[in-house]
Amino acid sequence: MIRSYTWADVLTIGNASCGTISIFLCLDYLATDNRRFFWAAFFLLPAALVCDVLDGYVARLNKKRQSVLGADLDSLADVISFGVAPAVLGFTLGLRGGWDMVVLTYFVVCGVSRLARFNVTSAELADQTTGKVKYFEGTPIPTSIVIVLLLGVAQWLGRVDDNLWFGVYQIGPALLHPLTLIYGASGSAMISATLRIPKP
Repeated sequence: MIRSYTWADVLTIGNASCGTISIFLCLDYLATDNRRFFWAAFFLLPAALVCDVLDGYVARLNKKRQSVLGADLDSLADVISFGVAPAVLGFTLGLRGGWDMVVLTYFVVCGVSRLARFNVTSAELADQTTGKVKYFEGTPIPTSIVIVLLLGVAQWLGRVDDNLWFGVYQIGPALLHPLTLIYGASGSAMISATLRIPKP
């Protein structure tokens, strides 16, 4: 299998590796409260985005050798780096109420659903002459990097505490931090069929 990888696939594996290590470093941060672990986890997610952008660029440059695994590999890497890892980062910084976990799970499931829909419908959405997909339905999952940057700025400014900006509320049997709703809005935007974004 490794011999079938293209250079674009190697970059995609780099994307997945950055996301996975970021998750492990979040766990280290929870266990030790060492801020260096958090910052390493944080910076790995923009690094994953760089790998994600570069893998598409390299794939387009090397048209002679198309990857059999490329599209699926890219989607699986994106689930880790732009779905699970940002959710774990939010949990790490205090979004740990019962409703928070429901919203974070919704965010990840929306990301998985959006990527699956793209993989299934990409042939239908492709331009007949060029074979390229003209637009995304819903926001691409890498846009979750905006949430990551928001959390990074909050941490840098020392605004992250037990209440995580907008407080925490008891709703029925569980707690909700209103900040978690940003994840919910992002997830809903990912699965929107009416929101169409031109694909570069």
